[in-house]
Amino acid sequence: MALLTLQNISMAFGGPLLLDGACLQLERNERVCLLGRNGEGKSTLLRIISGEIAPLGGEISRQKELKIGLLMQQVASGVPGTVAEIVEQGLGPEGEDWERSQWVEKVISQVGLEPELVFDTLSGGQKRRALLARALVREPDLLILDEPTNHLDIASIQWLENFLLRWQGSVLFVTHDRVFLRKLATRVVELDRGQLTSWACTYDQYVERKQALLEAQEVQWAVFDKKMAVEETWLRKGVKARRARNEGRVTALENMRAERRARRELAGTVTMQAQIAERTGRKVITTKELSYAWGDDPLVRDFTTTIMRGDKIGLMGPNGCGKTTLLHLLLGRLAPQSGTVEHGTKLEIAYFDQHRAQLNEALTVAQNIVGDNDTLTINGHRRHIISYLEDFLFPPERTRTPVKALSGGERNRLLLARLFARPANVLVLDEPTNDLDMETLDLLEDLLVEFDGTLLLVSHDRAFLNEVVTSTLVFEGEGRITEYVGGYDDWLRQRPAPATAPKETAAQREKEPEQPRPRKLSFKEQKELDALPARITKLEQDLETLQKQMGEPSYFRSAPDVLKADHERLEQIPGELEKLYDRWEELEEHKG
Repeated sequence: MALLTLQNISMAFGGPLLLDGACLQLERNERVCLLGRNGEGKSTLLRIISGEIAPLGGEISRQKELKIGLLMQQVASGVPGTVAEIVEQGLGPEGEDWERSQWVEKVISQVGLEPELVFDTLSGGQKRRALLARALVREPDLLILDEPTNHLDIASIQWLENFLLRWQGSVLFVTHDRVFLRKLATRVVELDRGQLTSWACTYDQYVERKQALLEAQEVQWAVFDKKMAVEETWLRKGVKARRARNEGRVTALENMRAERRARRELAGTVTMQAQIAERTGRKVITTKELSYAWGDDPLVRDFTTTIMRGDKIGLMGPNGCGKTTLLHLLLGRLAPQSGTVEHGTKLEIAYFDQHRAQLNEALTVAQNIVGDNDTLTINGHRRHIISYLEDFLFPPERTRTPVKALSGGERNRLLLARLFARPANVLVLDEPTNDLDMETLDLLEDLLVEFDGTLLLVSHDRAFLNEVVTSTLVFEGEGRITEYVGGYDDWLRQRPAPATAPKETAAQREKEPEQPRPRKLSFKEQKELDALPARITKLEQDLETLQKQMGEPSYFRSAPDVLKADHERLEQIPGELEKLYDRWEELEEHKG
């Protein structure tokens, strides 16, 4: 039996229907990724599924006593209480005091926090862990996550990936992180123009099949529109159309008109074009022995580099390590405590601020670009601000909206509109991918790859880094920054192995008690360990083959017993893989 079923769900907030007869079924042990453009209604759908809000129409069937955990996109600030108190809120009135205490301690331990920490003093990533613990404390059957990787550093994202891969339960999540999506999703569900479509395949297969579907739809609509135009021409001829024998044809045309009016066109895509300023000198920024510390905490130490024209450099490191501080040092916004920063000639710098401090909350969308003017110059041509903002998917009426009323995705699009509103030859982007949908992310990626100037990019989006940057500056602790050629995957291949501990001297061995030696593997265990990689590979291939088969359009014409057996096997394989990985880890610990 399905955990939850939606039938013909409709929802709107005073405008067009966000959900228009949407249907969905969620099964046990699924990890479903919900995709859709910004503003399509993904967060609204998650709130409906969780029971937080009720739809305007349709039916929701939930398995009896279904428990749902919810982690929404926004992390509130100014929330009082300790981690334990925040997590306990997820229990509601459930359980006796001693049970509640045990449940809270268990889940806080799982997410790697301390219960007595004050919630509002935590970093963004730690707050997300605490809120995840609150969602998990009732041991939900279904966990709902809305953009869980936003503002997390790479280490925290990887921790979340591993946690969810091992978690026993179903997950419904929204994300723009393509690596996260590829690792976790067992199915993709798309929200497009009010409708939900399930794609039983990988994300990359979904992209290919979706494109083919859109191309087929365009052809179908073109044929329909041509036929309708012919019928309209016939009707305008007049007398013949009003004869009784042609009434059926007139009725058919009226039906075609109604069908055409009901058609929901695909929303437009963002149009981004960077304005290239005059070329900089060959050397853009040069640093020598650059250092900066916050109190006793060194953020940048003895950093020397030369950034050349055309370099596209990514900055990587955990939250709070000093990436934004380094940007401010390089741009001359912050004076170094020691060392020097020299700028080359003809630098025109455009800066994207992850905290969106460049936006004036009280001003309108248009005023944040042009002030009280109506036009701006783009690549030598005057454009009206309304026309320019339409390129970034702001309809005319939205341009008069105060920034404080915008969603996260709209604010990021507005920042991009500001960024590209004037010529630049150096782009500095601090976490530009948060809250962007997949299509806008792809467009930004393509633009930056083709950008003819110099780029400094802070991002935790691994796929974005791989596609865009030519080298990376990695913060490796205690202010040390090392440069590597290529993007994230290239850094993984080049980074040094963890340092081995120095050998003990005889005197040290005499002073310290001898530690028990680890147990060696038996012959049988070593044989089992040797066979595990092949067993894991075989299971993963079986899973991939099964997912491909189930993604074929003709698959659902198979016999019912075949469909049932395949579905059961699809549920079994992830559990078997997890057991094999656990066993592999256990045996590796004792390997001599």
